[in-house]
Amino acid sequence: MKKEAILSKIRAEKVIALIRANSPDGLLDCAKALAAGGLTSIELTMTTPGAIRMLEKAVAELPDFMFGLGTVLDAETARAGILSGAKFIVTPALRPDVITLCKRYGVPVFSGAFTPTEILAAWEAGADAAKIFPAEFFGPGYIKSVKAPLPQVEMVPTGGVNEHNVGEFLKAGAFATAAGSSLVDAKALKDKNWEAITAKAKAFAAAAAAAK
Repeated sequence: MKKEAILSKIRAEKVIALIRANSPDGLLDCAKALAAGGLTSIELTMTTPGAIRMLEKAVAELPDFMFGLGTVLDAETARAGILSGAKFIVTPALRPDVITLCKRYGVPVFSGAFTPTEILAAWEAGADAAKIFPAEFFGPGYIKSVKAPLPQVEMVPTGGVNEHNVGEFLKAGAFATAAGSSLVDAKALKDKNWEAITAKAKAFAAAAAAAK
C-alpha cells in the first residue's frame, strides 16, 4: 500500500485506535471488534510487551487492516516496525532520526509535538503530520489557534479525544485524531468485552462522520 493511499484512508476514517494489548490474540480480536464499528486504523504502542512480534502476527493475519507502530523513539525501532509490516509510525515527541528513516522507506510518520515551534520543526523535518500530544490540556481550541498561522501543517490530536469531542477536534482542522482508553477501555480489553469496544467504535465513527 503506497504512502498516499495510507494517508487517504486515515483521513477518511478520521480516528486511529491506540492499543496496548496483552497478547497477539487479544490484539486480533480487538482489531476485529473495532472494524465491526467502522475503524480499521490501529496503532500498537511500543509500551506493549513484545510489540514488534505482536505487530508482525497481526499484519500477517489481518492484511486489510492499517496497523501502525507507536511510541517509537529511535530509527532502529522504526525500521524494525516497518519491516514487520507497520503501515505508519508514530512518535511521542520530536525525533528527527525517526522522521528521516520513515521518509527513506516511504512510510507515513506522525511526529509528536506540542508547541508551535515543535509542530513547525516536525513538519519541516518531513513528518506527514504533527501528533499534538497531550491534546487534552487545551482541547480543540488549541488546534484551531495553531492552524491559523500554520494552515499547511497536518495535525493529529492525541490524548483526551473521546466520542463527545472528536467532532470538535476535526472541525478545528485536525487531519485525523487518535484515541486510547476512551475508545479501547483497558477493562473491556482485559475482559474480552468486544461488544463494548465495537459500540465505542461506532460512536466515534458516527461522531467523526458528522463533523464533515
